[in-house]
Amino acid sequence: MEALCRFRAGWGYPTALLCTYGFFSSVKPLEPFLIPYLSGPDKNITAEQVNNQIFPVWTYSYLVVLIPVFLLTDYLRYKPVVIFQGVNLLVTSGLLLWAQGVAAMQIMEVFYSVVTACEVAYFSYIYSVVDLQHYQKVTAYCRSVQLLGYTVGSVLGQLMVSFSLMSYQGILVLNLVLISIALVTSCFLPMPQKSMFFHRKQGVDDAATSPPVQTSINETTGEPASNGVMEPQLDRSARTVDREGHERNPEILRNQDIAACNNTASRDTGQCFGVLLRLWREFLQCYSKQLLYWSLWWALATCGYNQTVNYVQVLWDHVGGSQNFAIYNGGVEAVSNLFSAAMAYAVGFTKVNWATWGELALGSFSGLGAASLFLMTFIGNIWVCYVAYVIFKCLYMLLITIAMFQIAADLSIERYALVFGGNNFVALVLQTVITAIVVDSRGLSLKIIPQFIVYGSYFTGITILFLLRGLYTVVSTRSRTNVSQTQREDALSTWTAVDIDAGRKLNALARGTAAQSQEVTAQPK
Repeated sequence: MEALCRFRAGWGYPTALLCTYGFFSSVKPLEPFLIPYLSGPDKNITAEQVNNQIFPVWTYSYLVVLIPVFLLTDYLRYKPVVIFQGVNLLVTSGLLLWAQGVAAMQIMEVFYSVVTACEVAYFSYIYSVVDLQHYQKVTAYCRSVQLLGYTVGSVLGQLMVSFSLMSYQGILVLNLVLISIALVTSCFLPMPQKSMFFHRKQGVDDAATSPPVQTSINETTGEPASNGVMEPQLDRSARTVDREGHERNPEILRNQDIAACNNTASRDTGQCFGVLLRLWREFLQCYSKQLLYWSLWWALATCGYNQTVNYVQVLWDHVGGSQNFAIYNGGVEAVSNLFSAAMAYAVGFTKVNWATWGELALGSFSGLGAASLFLMTFIGNIWVCYVAYVIFKCLYMLLITIAMFQIAADLSIERYALVFGGNNFVALVLQTVITAIVVDSRGLSLKIIPQFIVYGSYFTGITILFLLRGLYTVVSTRSRTNVSQTQREDALSTWTAVDIDAGRKLNALARGTAAQSQEVTAQPK
């Protein structure tokens, strides 16, 4: 029993609960087969409607809810938002299972955008309930189980589809059960007592600003009123006294209580505005010149990556459908997740001066990603599409990992959270613009092949930008190194010449001193 109490009091208990939630909420066996499900007999929605009318709603809704959810996550101290994410996941799966029509699927995308926006609560919660020395471990655990959940879900879905073990609707029922387990688990998470921005010193501040406690005493019994809480009454038999024993008029006390409530509300409102103002100032101070380029790549590449991942199933359906090909979407997603994890893990053991070579690496690997997109677009073979997608996803995960730790190395956790949110918001704004112009039925409403030509050209632009910037950084760094080396050599030569001249003078002085000594010795006594 004592061991259980110690476990619940330590960092392992909330970490285990959060990892359990993260795993079961990430197991989505139907996700790799969403396009075949929506365009099949269950929903009977065309691929063009999915591409141009349903999927764009997620992008627009995500942009609207991202910043409010980001601020509410910190203000509500994470746990309520984690539970809210589970509820929205349940609603999303329920709509997928029972709702019909394009409008219902658009509503489903709205709920799923809230799920995506609440992801920040999952990754932020654990930092508010564990000590700093455990951050690295708990981060690794939370990310690993989420990746494991995605992989298990992809493999599970692939097995069920390939061997006809379960229909798409049966897979959705299984998904509802898994999400229900995650939702119940989230209810047992300990409630954090602090957050990064709004509740930094909550306990201290509350104690310092709490009004004096007053007690209502009945003269007849000499006992406090029920529950020891002041309840002003107009009856003279129950007059209120303060701690010094002085009688107070109940009507005056009521007015004072109203004034105190108004002051507290004003203070809370002022505190919120103060926090928002401080967040804005710190946000502007986060972006140094070096971090600005890493953040720029983060935003640009994340926009292109999200567009590619969101619509790649439409491309697979277009290419594979024309070849009457068996669907292996789940297996491809599982392989890409495992390879991406391996690439991200390998970055930690790479000894490279990323400050010098990082921007050139961003440009070079972005070029390989653009080539992968063009392969998917023009070759027209489903196996080439699968392999190119795995390469593209691994390259992005490799580079985003490098960008993350390069930015995190120079910032505190609070400022890193601001940069994380800011970069993703810029990426989402760009994604919204591209979706409105390229994908939406009210814009150009391009078919899937022209869409991926646009995405490949987009990454080509990123490649050119960062190759030029990377070459400039390498050349300027080499120039500064050569100048510094020349200056050191000049300084060394100068000091050497000074030392030689000083040595000559000392030798001459020594010879003169010796000659004088000989003359003195040679004089007759």
